[in-house]
Amino acid sequence: MTQPPSTQEADTIALHLGFLDYYRGVIGTKLNGMSEADLRSSRLPSGWSPLELLRHLVYMERRWLRWGFDGEQVDEPWGDSGGDPDGRWVVGPEDTLPELLARLHEGGETTRRLVTGVDPATRAATGGRFAEDPPTLNWILFHVLQEYARHAGHLDVVRELADGVTGE
Repeated sequence: MTQPPSTQEADTIALHLGFLDYYRGVIGTKLNGMSEADLRSSRLPSGWSPLELLRHLVYMERRWLRWGFDGEQVDEPWGDSGGDPDGRWVVGPEDTLPELLARLHEGGETTRRLVTGVDPATRAATGGRFAEDPPTLNWILFHVLQEYARHAGHLDVVRELADGVTGE
């Protein structure tokens, strides 16, 4: 698994990218080894499955970085929730753990390409996700990082409930 960035890292963009890589690794570690039934079912009252959460992370990073920061017109920005920004997460029978993990890491490579060397105070493009008053790159990266950390914690609980596996 990827390690968190050095405690000596001072470059904000490098720090964000390092922690995002780390949390992508944590997500993969939590999901690898789970049975197909546990990946596709929920143990929580809210009803989401681990694969739905993984698919959400794939689309979430894409929404914030490609569609949001870069302003790229992307197909199905809310594909994790059936096109409804407020809808439940969905996963189809064609969605597999290896495929979704590959997409998660591909999204991370895209994020790295889009933000490396960019001033963290740079505002996101308008015309994609944002029509006016776009957030800064620093804000977007903090938001994406907190999403990863929050959902990694959710998976800690789900994995422990599924088969007793604990730890990062």
